[in-house]
Amino acid sequence: MNAAQLLPAIRDLYSRQPEYFHHEPWELQHVLFSLGYTDELADEAQIAAAVEVARMDWPQWSAA
Repeated sequence: MNAAQLLPAIRDLYSRQPEYFHHEPWELQHVLFSLGYTDELADEAQIAAAVEVARMDWPQWSAA
């Protein structure tokens, strides 16, 4: 799974569970797997890349 495939999952996670918005990629790795967004643990670097793009979708949250 690459960052492009993770992006929709992270956007969905943020929209359904906004409390995860400020979690670090290493924390999201387990969350995405546990909630069934991924079938295996995704690479932290790929999660970090997808997170950066997804966080741009919600600029009002980044100031919080």
